[in-house]
Amino acid sequence: MKFNIVSPVALSCLFFLFLTGTLAQNAGSIVTRELFEQMLSFRNNDACPAKGFYTYDAFIAAANSFPAFGTTGDDTARKKEIAAFFGQTSHETNGGSAGTFTGGYCFVRQIDQSDRYYGRGPIQLTHQSNYERAGQGIGVGQDLVNNPDLVATDPIISFKTAIWFWMTAQDNKPSCHNVIIGQWTPSPADTAANRVPGYGVITNIINGGLECGMGPNTAVESRIGFYRRYCGMLNVPTGENLDCNNQKNFAQG
Repeated sequence: MKFNIVSPVALSCLFFLFLTGTLAQNAGSIVTRELFEQMLSFRNNDACPAKGFYTYDAFIAAANSFPAFGTTGDDTARKKEIAAFFGQTSHETNGGSAGTFTGGYCFVRQIDQSDRYYGRGPIQLTHQSNYERAGQGIGVGQDLVNNPDLVATDPIISFKTAIWFWMTAQDNKPSCHNVIIGQWTPSPADTAANRVPGYGVITNIINGGLECGMGPNTAVESRIGFYRRYCGMLNVPTGENLDCNNQKNFAQG
C-alpha cells in the first residue's frame, strides 16, 4: 500500500484556507433551510405584508454572490456574522410584538413611502445614492435607480442589496462584515468618538444618525435582542460592545 505524504507547506496552506473560510461551502452550510425557518418563522404570518416574499432559496442565491459572506474565519466568526446580519435586518423589518424578537422579515417596504427611494428589503435600503451604489455593486447598473421597486418585488435582488450593504465600506464607515469578523481597527477619529469594535458599531453604520450617541433607546435594544436570540440559536457568544449609546455617529466625524 502506498501512502502519499503531505508536505508541511501544503498543510500550512490548508490551515490558512480553513482560517480564512475559503474551504467553507457557503452561508448555507450554517443557515440550513430548517434554521432559516426557525429564525424567521413569523415572516409568513397572515399579518405580515411581506408574507411569501423572503424565501430561503432567494437568500442562498443572493449569499452565494458574495463569497466572503458567512464564510470568513473560524466557525464562531462565521456564525456570529450570520447572527449579526439577521439581527440587524430582523429589526429593520420587524412586525412582531415589542420584546419578543421573533417578528423579523414581516415587512419589505417602509411604511412611510413619501420619497421614491424609501426603505425596501431586509436592510431597508434608502436614498437614491444607495440605490445607485447597490445597483452597481450587484451588477444591475442603473436598474435600481430607474426602478427602485425591484428591491421589493424581486427577492433575490432584495437580499443582494442587503448583503451588498453589509459587505461594503462607505465613506468613513467600515463594512459591517469587517467589523463582525474582527478585521476592523478603529482610527484615531473612531476612538475619539467612542466607536469600538463590536455589534454596536454596526448599528452605528446602519442607522447611527437616528439611534446612536443618545443613551439607551428601544431601537438599539431591539437590534441587540434579535442578535442575542440568533447567537443563542447558533450557540455562539455575542461578544462585547453591543450598543452604540455613547458613540458619535459617523456623520459627526
